[in-house]
Amino acid sequence: MNTTGALAGKVALVAGATRGSGRAMAVELGRAGATVYATGRTTREHVSEVGRASETIEGTAELVDEAGGRGVAVPVDHLEPGQVRALIERIDDEQGRLDVLVNDIWGGDHLVQWDRKMWEHDLEQGMRMLRLGIETHIVTSRYAIPLLIRRPGGLVVEVTDGTEEYNGPHYRKPFYYDLAKYGPLRMARALAEELPEYGATAVCLTPGWLRSEAMLDTHFKVTEENWLDGAAQNPHFAISESPVFVGRAVASLAADPDVARLNGQSLSSGGLAKEYGFTDADGSAPDAWRYLVEVDQESPTADVTGYR
Repeated sequence: MNTTGALAGKVALVAGATRGSGRAMAVELGRAGATVYATGRTTREHVSEVGRASETIEGTAELVDEAGGRGVAVPVDHLEPGQVRALIERIDDEQGRLDVLVNDIWGGDHLVQWDRKMWEHDLEQGMRMLRLGIETHIVTSRYAIPLLIRRPGGLVVEVTDGTEEYNGPHYRKPFYYDLAKYGPLRMARALAEELPEYGATAVCLTPGWLRSEAMLDTHFKVTEENWLDGAAQNPHFAISESPVFVGRAVASLAADPDVARLNGQSLSSGGLAKEYGFTDADGSAPDAWRYLVEVDQESPTADVTGYR
């Protein structure tokens, strides 16, 4: 599916667009012609506790411009209702419409104590994780949806880690992470019950094994150019995908005039690649969640044949 120019005249808000999947989604929506409001806490004047000076919302907005859209960087802490309300009022004043809302806010990985039981995990950090992964999405939707439903055709995309098929039967330990990553699936299902009478649609979307900046730099010590070298540390890293892949997934959803048929569904970048025919930046189409279900993750070897 070629989305170039398909979103001309449309307005999107990507909440949590500083880096990784959020940045890529903003850029690909811009490549399709949209005006994209890119929000986050890391700017060229202020770096959040999880940010890096090299990744800012201003940088994202510039990449949107370079891709052919119009990027607007707005610093927002999505846990602060007043800041979110002011953001939506600005979009209304400047554009008079909102067509796509992407809730990609997170920033909680540094809080996760991966090896702790629920009662052993730091409570304050666990509760903040839930606020970052769930409350931010709720606050943003609360203020953005009234603008989005003014005209039919609006789309809400809740972003998480894992599909309903995977997260449902699997415990995404630890306890707080499990709740934070299941929450957006349920939010999309709930909004899917409330939005159709306004001609709007809600879905939940997950990337696969995402080659985010942190995954490349911190965990595998590789770059996007030589990422496959990371498979020497974990052979299953061969199924990973660049952020471009999920970015193209969002752009395809936003450009689909019949997207309402997917209302309430749990979707993945790999699954949507089959639906719309897009690929990752390298021309492949990794189906990570099918791979994670069907292949033994404890195996010391990996064969991604048939999965990308």
